[in-house]
Amino acid sequence: MKNKISFEDAKACPIQFVLAVNDTLNVINGKWKLPIIGSLLFEKRRFTDIQRNISKITPRMLSKELKDLEMNGMVKRTVYDTTPITVEYELTESAKSLGAVLDKMLEWGLQHRENVLSGS
Repeated sequence: MKNKISFEDAKACPIQFVLAVNDTLNVINGKWKLPIIGSLLFEKRRFTDIQRNISKITPRMLSKELKDLEMNGMVKRTVYDTTPITVEYELTESAKSLGAVLDKMLEWGLQHRENVLSGS
């Protein structure tokens, strides 16, 4: 088993920094994964609820991305024995910890949009 790298060590070493960032990007890459995570940050949701929150995502793409997120330990899928069957998706603790990252991205995005629109 490899030694655990501390945050401070990764910040001080370009190789470890890039490796850690690439690990993150491998899990959340693509156009749709962060919007799906953002939708699920508020509460567990059913498939159609997620789709309603994310304009222009197709059911096929949402299904694929949810499977990827589940495989990477970011989303938990729960099937309820109802008629018809009910399926809910929720974030794992690991994915919930991305909330602070998404908050920073939200803050940056709002500021960037304002700067672009104002011409600064």
